[in-house]
Amino acid sequence: MKDLFSNRRRFLKNTATTAGGLLLLSSLPKKTIAGFSAEPRIRFSVININHSHIFSMVQAVIRGGGQLVAVYAKEADLLAGFTKQFPQVKVAGSAKEILEDNSIQLILSSGIPDERGPLGVQVMKHGKDYLVDKPGITTLEQLAEVRKVLKETKRIYSIMYSERFENRATVKAGELVKAGAIGKVIQTIGLGPHRMNPQSRPEWFFDKKRFGGIITDIGSHQFDQYLYFTGTTEAKVVASQIGNVNHPQYPKFEDFGDVMLRGNGGTGYIRVDWFTPDGLKTWGDGRLTILGTEGYIEIRKNIDIASMHNGGNHLYLVNQKETQYIDCNKEPLPFGEQFVNDVVNRTETAMTQAHCLLATELALLAQKNAQVITALPK
Repeated sequence: MKDLFSNRRRFLKNTATTAGGLLLLSSLPKKTIAGFSAEPRIRFSVININHSHIFSMVQAVIRGGGQLVAVYAKEADLLAGFTKQFPQVKVAGSAKEILEDNSIQLILSSGIPDERGPLGVQVMKHGKDYLVDKPGITTLEQLAEVRKVLKETKRIYSIMYSERFENRATVKAGELVKAGAIGKVIQTIGLGPHRMNPQSRPEWFFDKKRFGGIITDIGSHQFDQYLYFTGTTEAKVVASQIGNVNHPQYPKFEDFGDVMLRGNGGTGYIRVDWFTPDGLKTWGDGRLTILGTEGYIEIRKNIDIASMHNGGNHLYLVNQKETQYIDCNKEPLPFGEQFVNDVVNRTETAMTQAHCLLATELALLAQKNAQVITALPK
């Protein structure tokens, strides 16, 4: 997503008009841009497109060898934006039409968050795999049902944690950590600030029952990265807190949350918020610090305000040998190919199912058990 949009939150305005998006599209064969590669490895379709993450999700699967077949959405304006970018896609008359198409192996969705889990259950019951925008599940009850149907159907239920899969610096950090560049990882600190842009937000955006709460929603990225970089397979939430500290006009909204984690691979701290000021040139100064026994890595995902470096995908490596800056803008994004391989081969190379759902479970537990901040200190 970060390669397509300078502000990922302005859905219609940024459908296919940004320079980064046009550059990426122009680098692909025309048939691939439309979602119809000459020899597709899988056929996939889209149901519900309420968040613009769907564009990077579709592009990732296309890069991996997928053929986009059909799309269904209730909202005419969102559908128009999608078909503008993918003009040869078939517009289905209903979700049922796509679900019952036996030629389709995979369904993608970025629907309203509380509808994503139930849709995924239906997808799996129809014998198809599922790739969904985060948060992929908004309640522990939904999670239990997803796990039950997963066991019954043996399908794939995958969540697109784009701050790792679609950020080139984070991909590079994974390679460095695996190579031992900073020794054994002890802790991750993940910061996920976002800009509000309330005038462009749909009504459901301000309703906690629909988006799941701030930790469930935007914090899900940081839980994924904590598990991935520390190698944690068992963890607990030490403490968490949430609050609506500065937006009383939206009483069902949350604008701040943070979490402390401890697991069998290391510890973690997460902070998410909706306080990106208008003076910043991007939607959020997302950062990840990975602390190791022999050094540390800091990733500045979208902007580097402390230097003259342009754009995003900045990585700093400090260890016993050197202090190094790495521009990661040319690093490959392997997720799409890995995920399509998993659909074809029934493997788990992109992300294990256990990891995917553990990241979500931790986010849901942190959200459910969080202390509520009622007022800021004076």
